[in-house]
This record gives sequence, C-alpha cells and structure tokens, in this order.
Amino acid sequence: MINGDDMTPGTALLLAAAPEGKGRLTDATSVLATLAAVPPSALTGTAVATVVELADPMDPQTVLTRLRAVAAASGPLHLYIAGQLQLDRKQRQVHLALARTTATTVRYSGLPWHWLATELAVRPPGTTTVVVDLVADSETWEQLARAGFGLGPGVRLYGRVAPPPGRRTMLGPSYLKAMAEIWRTGARPPMGQLHELAAVQGGSDGALLFGAGEGVPPSAVPDLVTQHERAHVPQQAGREPAPVPYQSSTTTAPGAAPASAPAPSAVVVRAPVPDPAPDPHPAILSAARAGRHTEAAAAAAAWESEALRAYGPGSAQALHWLEVRADLAHLAGDAGRSCELWLMAAGARLQSGQAVDDAEVEAAVDRAHHEWEQIPDPARVRTLAPDLVGLRRRVPGRQRGALQLLQQRLEQLQIRTPGAAHQA
Repeated sequence: MINGDDMTPGTALLLAAAPEGKGRLTDATSVLATLAAVPPSALTGTAVATVVELADPMDPQTVLTRLRAVAAASGPLHLYIAGQLQLDRKQRQVHLALARTTATTVRYSGLPWHWLATELAVRPPGTTTVVVDLVADSETWEQLARAGFGLGPGVRLYGRVAPPPGRRTMLGPSYLKAMAEIWRTGARPPMGQLHELAAVQGGSDGALLFGAGEGVPPSAVPDLVTQHERAHVPQQAGREPAPVPYQSSTTTAPGAAPASAPAPSAVVVRAPVPDPAPDPHPAILSAARAGRHTEAAAAAAAWESEALRAYGPGSAQALHWLEVRADLAHLAGDAGRSCELWLMAAGARLQSGQAVDDAEVEAAVDRAHHEWEQIPDPARVRTLAPDLVGLRRRVPGRQRGALQLLQQRLEQLQIRTPGAAHQA
C-alpha cells in the first residue's frame, strides 16, 4: 500500500440487474461493457482502484454480501447501479429488481432499497457516491413522485429514475452510457458537471434527476419509537442522549432561521444542529408508519453511526440504535432482516460483558427467535438458523422450552446445526 492521499485506493461496484422475461423494462447489463472500457481511475476518482462487477444477480443475499464487502472499504466508494425499481405490493417497499424478480415475488427476490441505504449509512459522510440509471414500474413511479427517493445522509446521489416506458418498449441505461462515453474521451469533469452532461446527452425528459442529493438526514425525517409507543425496544431511561446529528439546510448564514427541509435531489450544506437536539424517535416512527421505510431505516442507521463514532462499539447508545433498526425492519415486514439485527444486538451485548441472564440480552434473543419464526423464505431461515441456535444455547431465556421448540422446528425443516446430535 502506497501512503499518501493521491494514492488512496478507491472502490467501484458496478451493479446491473433487471428481471428476465416480459417484466423487463430496461436492458441494464448492456451498460457494463461500456463502463468496462473506462479506466478504473475514472470510476473512482483515485489513482488506484478496485472494480467489482455484478451482472444480473439472482439472489438478494449475494448482492447484500457484496455490498457489505465494498462498504467496508476505507477509501472512496462509488456505486454505479443500472436497473429497474419495483414495489412490494404488500409492504409498499421499493426494491431493485433482480434476474428472477416478478411482480408477485419482488418481496423475496428483489433487493430492498433500504438494505442499500442501511449498509452505506455506516460509512464516513462524504466518502460514498452512488450513481443510478433506473426505470420505475408504474406503481413505484407513483410512490416516488409522492415520497421522493434517496439513500440517507452522507451519500452523494447522482443520476436519474425514468418513468415506465410504453407497452412493449424497453429503455436502455443511456444516462450511464453517456457518462462512460464522456470519460472515454479523456475528460474528467467534476461529478456535478458530469451529471448534467450525461442527463442531457442521455435524454432524461420526464425523469427524476438527482444531483448530489443526500437523501433524508435523521433530523429531517419527522418522528420512531417514543417512550410510550415502542412495541419492542427496551426503555432507555438513565442512558445518555444520543450524539447530536447533522441537519440539512440550504445555504443559510449562521444564526439565520433554518429553511424547510430540501427535496431529496437538492444540493445541501450540512451544519451542526444547536443544542438541545430534538428527540429523533417520533420522526422515524412517523416515517415508518407512513410506509417510508427506506427513509426511516437510513435515519436510524445514521444515528447509530454517530453513536459508534461518539461512544464506540458496544456502548449503550450504539446498541440502542441497532435495536431501533431491528424494530424498523419488523415494521417494514422484513422478518429476516429484523432477526439478523436482533441476533447482532444480542451478540454485541454479550461481547460487551452483559450476562446471559441479563434481561436485555434475553429480550434480544427472544425477539430474534420470534422474527425467525415469521420468515417466509426457507433459504433465509436456513441461513440464520445456526446463529440463532448458538445464541439460544447460551441464552435459554425465561420461556420454558424455548430451545426445545427451536430444535423441533429445525427438525421439521430438516435443518442440521453444529452440535445438534450432542444436545439432550
């Protein structure tokens, strides 16, 4: 590794996906060959670059694994995403459609957009750039027009979302292709200028355009979890307040009255919120109850990131926001994600020194167990089973026979876990 800012390695993830068959609205993967002809340094803005390519992936868990890997990179991260957006008709959540996605299976076969927002929210602000060239189906387009679209604070978002094309018409990722063609000439304009050129050359009439919008920050999402409205989150009485977040505003002079929250596509300037900071929980809950699950999840993840930086892993503040995220996944109807987050919370509490019979540890394991029982996808059930069994063996809880019930369920599903044969 060569030291020095000029040699800081960057990472680019190229993700192109669209459903197979007649539900396909865009030829997303056609852009990959064009982007592959671009020098990697142009994709990342760094002299040294790593490029990861995902072409028509089928499994959302595979995409999530790759996202986590690139999100862990310490240098600048650029994501280039071409594809189509579809709505889960039951939960009204936006998904990036994958190769096997259909209108009826999108909840299980697509990548929930809030997963992407959550994974990127833990990165240092200003180190992540996402460029999208997306097409929305009719239902998703209507929802985006009402609720907006973003990836949370700290993420620079460029690109477009096009409305659904006419019948028997397929759109191409012309915005990203135009961007790649500009790079191939040897030009390296700033991203904002590049976005404007690509939007014009790619033909973006009628599309939603994003020019470095930073999504919705924690303070801009109106009110999750109040002391009296929490369905599952433990009371936080006696704990220190969470660190002060950042608040988006227009370029208002210091001391001037703050402007109203900008639209997701607005260019914003970030300024510290003066004390006392408002309680963010009611705002996040309001967003989740209104069906804006991506916004709510991104806001909670941003607060968790602030808590991690201010107080460190294993702190009461960071654990609280991790559990809020688990509750949000529950409210969004994503039992698998909720189970995963509750497992993480239980493991973090144990690692921080809490006893196996601590009420908060037991509650986290119980909730992970409950969410696991609600997961409809057998593959996801099998993936999470070993971690749940390992924790349940350490933390049997106060519900008699919980471990036995879990083992019976595993036997019914024909799932074998390490050490199962040695359990009484």
